[in-house]
This record gives sequence, structure tokens and C-alpha cells, in this order.
Amino acid sequence: QVQLVESGGGLVQAGGSLRLSCAASGDTASDYAMGWFRQAPGAEREFVAAIGRSSAVTFYTDSVKGRFTISRDNAENTAYLQMTRLKPDDTAVYYCAADYTLSFSASTTQYDYDFWGQGTQVTVSL
Repeated sequence: QVQLVESGGGLVQAGGSLRLSCAASGDTASDYAMGWFRQAPGAEREFVAAIGRSSAVTFYTDSVKGRFTISRDNAENTAYLQMTRLKPDDTAVYYCAADYTLSFSASTTQYDYDFWGQGTQVTVSL
């Protein structure tokens, strides 16, 4: 079982950048694909980005392609989401999730993820 703690959220102006971190503990992070999801007020939680166990595979939702970059450091048991050119529509609570898998791919479906962090708020102002 793995515990996840997100950090790095905050308030930023449109066009700015933030880097979210997800620290994993309690198990070997390299046994898990990692994903980032977000939930805006009044909306359902949606997929943002995912990365496979060895970082060879990454996936992004269309709205963040070219602006967000997911990465991981297995030695540090940490996953990251670098967000650039932020827009007000990116405002949401961002969640990190871990999917225990033997595959080196990564799922874009939240129901495949076994463990979740508590979330970190990202607010983008005009």
C-alpha cells in the first residue's frame, strides 16, 4: 500500500507556471503507474496526465498537451506535474494517484487507480 501527498498548488496569474509534486511512501513507487487528475467546482474529476513505471510512456488530456509535463523520479519516490501557460480553466483541485501494475503503460481512467492523495488546490486568476 502506498500513501501519496501532493504539494505545490497555489494561486497564480494566467500565463504563469506551477510545479506540483506527489511524494509516495509505504511501498516501492516504481511498482506503480502514476496519474494526475483534477476536479473543478461543480464538475466531475477528470484525467490530466499519466506516466508509466519507467517513464517511457506518458499520456495527456488534449487540453493540457504542450503546456503540462508529467515526470517522475523513482529514486525519490516522487511524481511531478509541471504546468505552464496556465489558464483560468485549469483552476481545480489536483489529485495524484497510483495504480499498482505489472505493465509499463499507464491508465487514463481514474477507476484503475488504487491509491489517491488528498489533493492540492490550483487557482488561476485573470
